[in-house]
Amino acid sequence: MARKGRHGPRPRTYEIAGGEAELLRDADRDGGWMLLVDGVPQSYVDLSDPTYLDFEYMRLMGDVVDSLGLAGEAFDAVHVGGAGCTLPRYIAATRPGSRQVVLEPDAELVQVVREQLPVKNVPGLRIRITDGRSGIAALADEADDLVVMDAFAGASMPPELATREFVLDAARVLRPGGVYLANVADGFRLPFARRVTATVRSVFRHALLMGDPGVLRGRRFGNLIVAASREPLPAAELTRRAAGGGVRARVLDGGDLAAFCAGAAPLRDGEEIVAPVPPPQVFGRS
Repeated sequence: MARKGRHGPRPRTYEIAGGEAELLRDADRDGGWMLLVDGVPQSYVDLSDPTYLDFEYMRLMGDVVDSLGLAGEAFDAVHVGGAGCTLPRYIAATRPGSRQVVLEPDAELVQVVREQLPVKNVPGLRIRITDGRSGIAALADEADDLVVMDAFAGASMPPELATREFVLDAARVLRPGGVYLANVADGFRLPFARRVTATVRSVFRHALLMGDPGVLRGRRFGNLIVAASREPLPAAELTRRAAGGGVRARVLDGGDLAAFCAGAAPLRDGEEIVAPVPPPQVFGRS
């Protein structure tokens, strides 16, 4: 059992269903903790300041969250993939009164997070032990304002969470004007990211793609963020945020996004889908 230390989280390795989880303390930031699963960084959590987002892709997700509705307005969100619950903590802090559900299949990982990176003091947050497909299928129509797909099996996106059938079910859960937000990892020439984006565009009328310029050009492996909605997205605002923030990211929408997806077919249930795996050097391994 993942017992919490007397003076806070314990930096060590924990056995979980998906392999090994490791907690590392950030020596440069009080309250900062990195959660890794099988050596792959999954979450950065600042227990002292939940509004601090360390990972670049998480800051882009935070920008999308900040652009929804009125500043500080509460909303309902469902997160497919839990890990350290970084974004749910951020939403709870910046959108008081929000109701959130995290869908996470690894019960042992959830236990580690609950005991070492406590979520019981995060208002409005519930965690359900279930896989993403089953968890979304169990939700009512138009139940949420935001669906976040940030699930990984090791270092890869689960293929069953990338298909058109899954995205259609996620769209069913969203209220009019709700936003679908997905974290996609890919590398050279971005064949997987192009198909994932094409899949999302086949379901939602409006979409955009955000990421580091080098990743968007397919020059190196990294994370890209897809945002989509039935209603227009604040592309201009997100472009300004991306260009002016610490990430210095780019935003593709409209014709640029159509060109990015040109020739890419939506992913479907029943086809063999191989999600990309990052090269060892991405995480400092050889």
